[in-house]
Amino acid sequence: MTCPTGPALRVTVFVGESDTWHRKPLYTETAHRAGVAGARAFRGIAGFGASSLVHTRRLLSLSEDLPVAVVIVDTEEKVRAFLPRLDELVAESVVVLDRCEAVRPAGRAEDGG
Repeated sequence: MTCPTGPALRVTVFVGESDTWHRKPLYTETAHRAGVAGARAFRGIAGFGASSLVHTRRLLSLSEDLPVAVVIVDTEEKVRAFLPRLDELVAESVVVLDRCEAVRPAGRAEDGG
């Protein structure tokens, strides 16, 4: 059984796999620099952006710029404090904010990371 820990804010940042920030992958920099409780980067199998150019991993495709969604969850205060920093990292991206409720698996220590 899971135990509720309270309201949270989830920010999802959509970037390309080949996007960089100071020669480092943008998706790792975004997640790492958030300084929040949790952040994960998920690689998509297909997607397209404002250019309408489809990015996919099909065998005959020339695209190696697969979509990546970076998902960050923490208190609203911490996430909103990170948003100005996000402006520095991503120039052409979609950022989505969602209110959510964080839960912790029963039996997991409060400081379990």
